[in-house]
Amino acid sequence: MGKGYAEGPAAEERYEALERGDLLQDLEPRRARKAVYASTADDERKHFIGWLDDVDPDELFASGRAWGISIVVRS
Repeated sequence: MGKGYAEGPAAEERYEALERGDLLQDLEPRRARKAVYASTADDERKHFIGWLDDVDPDELFASGRAWGISIVVRS
């Protein structure tokens, strides 16, 4: 008894595409972004605050709204 979509023409087509390298060419590179993590009065555990493009970590620290700030590259 067949197992459905994982067998037959669809699976064969996928394996042939993998052998040709078609799927590797279709993948878009992921864009790496810098994320700001810190502790706040609401949540003292370090958590995601926002993207570096949108958040000024120096201003957050200077205002006392966040501490233990770190910048982490995420895709």
